[in-house]
Amino acid sequence: MRNEAELRATIAKMVEPGKGVLAADESIPTITKRFKALNIESTEETRRAYRTLLFTTRGAEEYLSGIILFEETLTQKADDGTPLPELLIRHGVMPGIKVDKGTVPLPAAPGDLITQGLDGLGERLLQYKAQGARFAKWREVYGVTDVNPTPLGVAANAEVLARYASICQDAGIVPIVEPEVLIDGDHTIERCYEVSDAVLHAVFDALHRHRVMLEGMVLKPSMVLPGKDRPPKASPQKVAEATLQILRRNVPAAVPSINFLSGGQSPDEASANLNAMNVMYPHAPWVLSFSYARALQDPAMRAWAGRKENVALAQAAFYRRLKMNSLARSGKWSEAMERAA
Repeated sequence: MRNEAELRATIAKMVEPGKGVLAADESIPTITKRFKALNIESTEETRRAYRTLLFTTRGAEEYLSGIILFEETLTQKADDGTPLPELLIRHGVMPGIKVDKGTVPLPAAPGDLITQGLDGLGERLLQYKAQGARFAKWREVYGVTDVNPTPLGVAANAEVLARYASICQDAGIVPIVEPEVLIDGDHTIERCYEVSDAVLHAVFDALHRHRVMLEGMVLKPSMVLPGKDRPPKASPQKVAEATLQILRRNVPAAVPSINFLSGGQSPDEASANLNAMNVMYPHAPWVLSFSYARALQDPAMRAWAGRKENVALAQAAFYRRLKMNSLARSGKWSEAMERAA
């Protein structure tokens, strides 16, 4: 198999016990929006300072196998002049890179989107690899309505994810495959289940067609949840039951790790739901871990608020969230621990 030894070595690092992945790959418009909500000015310097804060948190390497970076971050440096990817490597954390170029409407499929960025991806990956990246991430999104995603939307997005994954493995880069069923809307958990089932079935069919080495990839799915405008919230037990059933039906045991996205869940909800899955299925064939963005970062960003004097406070908040999710990855998290933290 192509680059099998290299891919397996990266996977071995990604599945180390108690560890997950931080998604720090927000695009400039996305992080600007989050900063604006907290009255933080978004400049190259404030983005560098914020991400340096996260990457230099003492002890974070206990709970992180890797961090997904945005392209801008690959070339930025820590306060002491160390390139940020090199800083991570020194602490035993692998740099990864978001490689998609965002979504556009999918022609002939009203309401569906498709992600751009396949053109020139192979060449870009070689450059990212030279800068330290060992894995990549590509996101396809699926809005949920009574008619979306359409069959065309499901099939087209699966094809793009599989092409991306194949190109990554040709470059010796582990692909994180992210099919996100969006939480936006008022759909039921049953409708989310239906969509998630179709999406994952199509994704793995496409991965098989493109001869992607399943042992050399990571799946980053959304959990099965009701829409955020559909109260009440589903209990962790219900989320775990629905999500695990979908995974057992669609994800081959050859896939080494499933690192969930948080997708609009609050930090404690994301931990509780992940924990419930690991309690319910302690001998799952795949690692059930995390690759959260907001659910790991929100408390730290709020504590920092763009002020140098708040760095230590923000790092403490970030470390606590990492610890809570490491416990959830092992099925050892509890509400009591959350309250104590």
